Amino acid sequence: MLSLLTKKMTPTSSNVITEEPKIALVDADFLVYRIGFSTEDEPVGIAKARLTEWLEDFIYINLKADHYLAWITGKTNYRFDIAKTVPYKGNRKDAPKPKHYEALREHLVRRHAAILTVGEEADDTVAIDSTKLLDKCWIVHVDKDLDQLQGWHYNPVKDEKYYVNALEAYKSFCVQLLTGDRTDNIPGLQGIGPKKADKALKDAKTKEELLQAAWAKYEELGHTLEYFTEQGQLLWLRRYEGEIWQQPNKLQLSTASAVVLKKE
Repeated sequence: MLSLLTKKMTPTSSNVITEEPKIALVDADFLVYRIGFSTEDEPVGIAKARLTEWLEDFIYINLKADHYLAWITGKTNYRFDIAKTVPYKGNRKDAPKPKHYEALREHLVRRHAAILTVGEEADDTVAIDSTKLLDKCWIVHVDKDLDQLQGWHYNPVKDEKYYVNALEAYKSFCVQLLTGDRTDNIPGLQGIGPKKADKALKDAKTKEELLQAAWAKYEELGHTLEYFTEQGQLLWLRRYEGEIWQQPNKLQLSTASAVVLKKE
């Protein structure tokens, strides 16, 4: 995890907000689970009321935003087809859902105009819109995946605001390339956690160097470019509609990898 993510903004920092964003982009999947599991023993009406109260409190009071857009993840997802090594989110088949899961999702759509995604996840749609707005919006989430996005972030659970610049955002992606994402069943590199990932990337000063360092670790552990690309495509959040991540042509390959790629 980048050190920035635990650092509060200070008046002397270059990250100080000169004009606070008035638009909030919300990955709303977390609301369903957080409110749902905390209201298992409550009537559904209470669960809906608490969701609305929390959402509107952090949007209008904590962030002082004028309006927001919210998304929840639908049933279809392009990553299911990309995952060849192990099934994407295959470890979630038997994961319990809150009792009011469907009711809260419907409430988000009906009461809060949340958009149900098709073919991608809520964090992809947040990423697409935040790429257009950059520093003119809040990215509201509790998921480290979205730290690969440049801009102003807000975690409602921790009530924490922080800024991620372009290089820090790309480093977050490269850290995930190395560690994988156990929550989504993306393996990455076995035995590589956040500390080892940071060590592998510590000398990289540009996006190109970060990606090259990540690839070097894959090569060191005997993985193919095909596997590296699969992991990147599963982890990368879309910046425009239909985007599928591709490793740059200028990625330096060892002689062995270059031969394999030429044969493919």
